Amino acid sequence: MKDSSNLDADRQTIAELAPAKVLRVALNLGNPILVQKDPVNGQLAGVTVDMSRDIGNRLGVPVEFKEFDSAGKVSQCAMQDVWDIAFLAIDPKRAVDILYTEPYVHIEGTYVVTQASTLRNQEDIDKPGVKVAVGEGTAYDLFLSRHLQHAEIVRFETSEASLQQFSGQGLEVAAGIRQPLEHFARDEGGFRVLEGYFTLIEQAVGCPRGRPLAAAFLSRYVQQAKQSGFIADGFRRSGQPPLFIPPAGAA
Repeated sequence: MKDSSNLDADRQTIAELAPAKVLRVALNLGNPILVQKDPVNGQLAGVTVDMSRDIGNRLGVPVEFKEFDSAGKVSQCAMQDVWDIAFLAIDPKRAVDILYTEPYVHIEGTYVVTQASTLRNQEDIDKPGVKVAVGEGTAYDLFLSRHLQHAEIVRFETSEASLQQFSGQGLEVAAGIRQPLEHFARDEGGFRVLEGYFTLIEQAVGCPRGRPLAAAFLSRYVQQAKQSGFIADGFRRSGQPPLFIPPAGAA
């Protein structure tokens, strides 16, 4: 595993990052690009797991993973002293409670439709009568809530639930992250993923507001981890397809 360059943290910074003497990390299991859980032994893997352990090693504190099934549930408890760092898409609504680093990867938000659907491209979606299934509180739910003017958003508890249930409830389209949608369409049959994307989801590391030293450390960490190739190696090791990792310093 390629390591990023040395990154020092003083006592005050460590206290902000791990006030309970352990780094509590919120993992969104609803995003399989970033974290994977073995269904047999429960072992966690993925780039966010690697980054969490690397940060814990640098701070000299143990890491405790807090598992969530959706990003919305992670952001909802940002100010409740549940977690110290989280891996979430940057969004202005979440930024009320969360301080973000620059993005460490961009992920396409797109749509899957039934094969019989007359919807052919991104521009076809925002029309009266179209109902879009989403996982409640996801980055694409928040984005579409701001941008769709005519289509109706139908929310499910998790992204997985939206995929499993949307066609059975008479909906012809679901929004999500491209790679899981492509897996779903390939495995289930009778579905297709639209070309292009409606948004590029900027994934970043975040901490609760009120921890400026922690935020500054995480920002430096992400820059160095991108520069060193640590993040790119993490995606490759977890078997993810090539993803766009913005250069260090990119907003």
